[in-house]
Amino acid sequence: MAAEDVVGILIADDHTLLRESLRDVLLTEDDFRIVGEAGDGESLTALAARSRPDVVLMDIDMPRSQPAETVRRIQQVSPDTKVLILSMYDDPQLVQQMLRSGISGYLHKSISRQDLVAAIRSARNGGQRLVISVSRETLTQVNTIRPGLLSVREQEVLSLVATAMSNRQIAVRLSITEGTVKRHLRNIFGKLGAVSRIDAVNKAVSASLIPGRY
Repeated sequence: MAAEDVVGILIADDHTLLRESLRDVLLTEDDFRIVGEAGDGESLTALAARSRPDVVLMDIDMPRSQPAETVRRIQQVSPDTKVLILSMYDDPQLVQQMLRSGISGYLHKSISRQDLVAAIRSARNGGQRLVISVSRETLTQVNTIRPGLLSVREQEVLSLVATAMSNRQIAVRLSITEGTVKRHLRNIFGKLGAVSRIDAVNKAVSASLIPGRY
């Protein structure tokens, strides 16, 4: 695997067991490499300066860390590093504050392994900022999705995704090419800040963009 294809990740959490669990989960991905682990804000900043990770996965509640200030310091010592917050806290004001600090995403610790991996890849590739696995109330307050955000065709595609159809099946149903389906899905993911098909469906249902039952 080429060096540019490897995602260097720095894990920051003051709970050793959680750091070890995250490391074990992430290392199941062939393109992920753990470049360091930190248990407090000061060591995190120092490690970020030395290792220049692609992505920092950071707990919001650590010793010697004011979260927004820690993010600012990481950005100073390693400007290309993307920061993802991984937290148990689900307060709308806190999420908004952290998004204003320039993080690439705010993830709740109840997030699935699949969505965590997708969020890391999205952050590394410069995808839109993500808010994943927080309560519906928090998501609504932080990132209100406008009615009419999706085109009629995009709503049709996503509605069929919600029925577990494959891209090929959707293409046949709508009499379009599979490539066109993929293009619509890329647009949908970008508009909704989604990292997976399930995430896109959940966000669209929560925003009443598509029906909730099929």
